Amino acid sequence: MEALTSLGFLSYTQWSIIATVVLLLLTIVGFIFKWGIRFRLVGITSFMVVLTVGLFGLGLGLFERTEIPGAVRFSRVYDNGGNQVIIVVEPSIIETELEATLKQAANDYFSYGRTAGIDNKLTIRARTLVHPETGESLPLYIGQVKRSLSVKNDENMEIDIFQEELKQLSKYQKLAKG
Repeated sequence: MEALTSLGFLSYTQWSIIATVVLLLLTIVGFIFKWGIRFRLVGITSFMVVLTVGLFGLGLGLFERTEIPGAVRFSRVYDNGGNQVIIVVEPSIIETELEATLKQAANDYFSYGRTAGIDNKLTIRARTLVHPETGESLPLYIGQVKRSLSVKNDENMEIDIFQEELKQLSKYQKLAKG
């Protein structure tokens, strides 16, 4: 299955245009030969026009996403819809990957619709889960990024990597391995 990207929607739009034109021609032929289903064909053709226009609109840029090199997969575990988001990353993350991932999350979760506090900043915190003992999970916050909610391409993002927590993380990784 093709991924839902702008190019994917444009491809779907092309096929929808072809189907709409075929149905339009079929409708015209139906009226010429006075088929009983000619009015149903008008409805189907009208629906296809609406569907085609919608697909074209989605293809104009619904999925514009900036890819940050070096970013790893993350999941959003908390979002207050305003100025705070928490993401979770794998415990095997290294500092350079964490920085790239925080930048990626800052780009992904930016929205003009978010409400901010006094400072007009979106704060995204990254955490991971470590297991100090069997059956015990400990959330460990390892970094955060603060970005403006009024500027889309914020060049002044404040990225903080929590070095002490990263050292603890590497300690837990060594315990898990051996």
